[in-house]
Amino acid sequence: MGLVDIEAGIKAAAEASGRGAQNVHLIAVSKVQPANRVDSVLESGHRVFGENRVQEAQGKWPGFREKYGAVEVHLIGPLQSNKVRAAMELFDVIHTVDRIKLARTIARIAGEMGECPDLFVQVNTGEEPQKAGVMPSALAEVMAECRALSLPVIGLMCIPPAGEDPVPHFKMLAEMAKTHGVDGLSMGMSGDYETAIACGATHVRVGSAIFGERGLG
Repeated sequence: MGLVDIEAGIKAAAEASGRGAQNVHLIAVSKVQPANRVDSVLESGHRVFGENRVQEAQGKWPGFREKYGAVEVHLIGPLQSNKVRAAMELFDVIHTVDRIKLARTIARIAGEMGECPDLFVQVNTGEEPQKAGVMPSALAEVMAECRALSLPVIGLMCIPPAGEDPVPHFKMLAEMAKTHGVDGLSMGMSGDYETAIACGATHVRVGSAIFGERGLG
């Protein structure tokens, strides 16, 4: 597997579901990947990447952006309140808004900065106590608060429970997005991105299938 294979898989899955591949954004998840692997994917022309941690991204992307120019970087890991300003200065899109307090902090800092990254609200579709994300029953309240704060929420994000069929979770997220009038669906990873696209994903987060397993090579 590699970038070319994943791009071909996305194209095939999108066309099979009656959509164009241009409607599915591939986020190459570069967290904990060696710099040479990230550099190789950048050299191939890909310009959309995902990171889990603010601190790791701070040490990585300013240099790559200086070398390659505009690169779109997405935060796909949990965001602590004390890292919000740094995240907003670095990331183009944040996928993990998961509580009202965080939304309010983002809104306050956006007012100070005069700009705000695009946002996804993360939904804990499996209602797993150990996992981040808004519980489905609380989503309406969080979305209402985001709208009251004039935050640029463009979609919803989920990570289905490990070992479960992801389809019900993807379909649930799509239905919730429709209910709340947002188009973005950030769902699907290396093992299930084609299934996610069939369920309407607009953003898929693929790491190991592009870069190889972390810690190898």
